[in-house]
Order: sequence, then structure tokens, then C-alpha cells
Amino acid sequence: MSEELKSNHEACCCGQRIPSGSSGNGSPVSAPIDIRAQNLHDDVLLSGGTFEMGDAFGEGRESDGERPVHTVSISPFRIDRTCVTNDQFEGFIAATGYVTDAERIGDSAVFAAFVAAESGDLVGHHDTRWWLTVRGADWRHPFGRHSSIEDSGKHPVVHVSYDDAQAYCRWAGRTLPSEAEWEYAARAGHKGLRFPWGDDLEPDGVHMANIWQGNFPGRNTGADGWLATAPVASYTPSDFGLYDMIGNVWEWCADWYDRDYYTRSPSLDPLGPATGDRRVARGGSYLCHRSYCKRYRIAARLSNTPESTACNLGFRTVLRSDRG
Repeated sequence: MSEELKSNHEACCCGQRIPSGSSGNGSPVSAPIDIRAQNLHDDVLLSGGTFEMGDAFGEGRESDGERPVHTVSISPFRIDRTCVTNDQFEGFIAATGYVTDAERIGDSAVFAAFVAAESGDLVGHHDTRWWLTVRGADWRHPFGRHSSIEDSGKHPVVHVSYDDAQAYCRWAGRTLPSEAEWEYAARAGHKGLRFPWGDDLEPDGVHMANIWQGNFPGRNTGADGWLATAPVASYTPSDFGLYDMIGNVWEWCADWYDRDYYTRSPSLDPLGPATGDRRVARGGSYLCHRSYCKRYRIAARLSNTPESTACNLGFRTVLRSDRG
């Protein structure tokens, strides 16, 4: 691993925006819960239960806080089969007129190889040479002003901040999953696996998720069929009937991030620290590769500022029994 990769192991996975000192900057959503939005969500009822949370293999970085492995019990909840798609998010925008943080600020993080913009749109770098701040990049233009989501309605929406995701959830009468709920769902009833399907990344040579193949960051062979995002549900679902719990796009969780939280986490329905300056994201993305992060494992954790938006950052939602 190069010194650059070692020193930027956090920023390399997903573009990060420097905190502005406040969050919640997206346009307000004053509209009431839209009952019709419930019909946009194909979800699965998980009965809840007890599982072992954390990195059973000792493969994560100490700085990520994936250990100790600890016992957690989760109450029943419903979770989306897939990430929220461009089509679903477009319905939210049409109903509310919401303006995302990336649109309001005017730029977002794009992986350098995918930039589709004028040279004057390149504002700077996000900590590493492969993340560029691109003016005009947003959920409608995932790689810059010369890109669009035409014919990509079933791809996961990206360039959504934590606050944007929460705004969508308020409109849809749903919420982001807790980190513990996310990992319980990703494990699909199995104990101590690296991936939702087992310990081998490509069992019998079959691609099970959308991640980077080749040499990062120079060449992605696209052996799994996709260079950037794939349409949701492109790969085999887990035993819980969930798609893309690893790979494709990072998924915001509700929790504040604390590296040491697992050492004091409650055993029943943990919701993360009470305060913080970074939020948790889970699952890895199409940019993850074993050479620099290997964060496509179930136990892997990422933290990011709530204001951050990037071309590989999305979300899925849950519905808890106490929310109707």
C-alpha cells in the first residue's frame, strides 16, 4: 500500500466536505408525511433478535473501531430491500421542492476518473488526488454538469448529505437505520461472516457485489459488470431478501460516530453516541478495493461529516414499529 493510501485511508473511500460548523443546511421540508411515499418502498419485515456485532476476523483498522465483537439485541423493524433510487428521490423532490446540500452549495465530490465537467468546474481536491470537488455535481448530475441520471432511474441516488437523507425520511415517514440495525440486516441471520453470503468475496468466481476490480485508483476492469453505480438489485439478494448491503454505494446510518463506542454500547437497540461531529456510513461502494480499505466487509465502518456529499454516497430507510 502506498504512503498516500496509508495516510488517507478515511478520505480515500468517500469524498468529505469540511464541516461548516452547522448541519441541517438543506432547504426545509414543511410538507407533512406523504402517505403515497410509503408505496415507493419495497421493504422487508425483520423479526429482530440477538447477534454478534463487530469484526470477528480482526481485519479492520484500529482507528475504525470495529472491535470488540459484542452481543446486541435488535427489536423488529422493516428495512428497504434496496437503496433509495433516483426515481424515488425524484418523487420526493417533485412533492416538496427540496434543494439538496450539493445543489445549494454548488459542488460535490466526484471520483476523478468519472468527472464529466468543464475544466473550470474543478474547484479542488478532497484530501486525495482521486477525489475532486466539482462544481455542478449533484444528484441529477452525478459526475458533473455534463452527466445526467437519464436512463438511471433504478440506480441508487447519490450526492445526498446526511441531512438530505433525513429530509427524505421525514417526508416518507421513515428513518435511517441505526448502525446496529444495519449490521443485523446485513448479516442476514449468519454469525461472524465477512460478507452477507459467506467468507469468500467471489464464491466460485461469481461477482456478488459492485466493487472495484483491477488496480486502484488507476484502472477498474469492470469485471463485475459496472464501473460506477449499478442498478439496485443487480446481484443475488441475501437470505433476508436484501440487495447491495455491501458495494454499490455507501449508506448513511443515523448514528453519530465514535471509534470507541463498541466498548460501551448498550446491548439492546443501541443508537450510537448522544453527540458527535461525524455520522456513520456502512457497506462500502463501487470504489472499494482490497488494496486500500477493504471496507466492503459487513463489519467495516466509515465516518463522514453530515454535510458531505459524493458520487458514491446514498442511503436506505427503515420503519420501526414505534413509528406506526
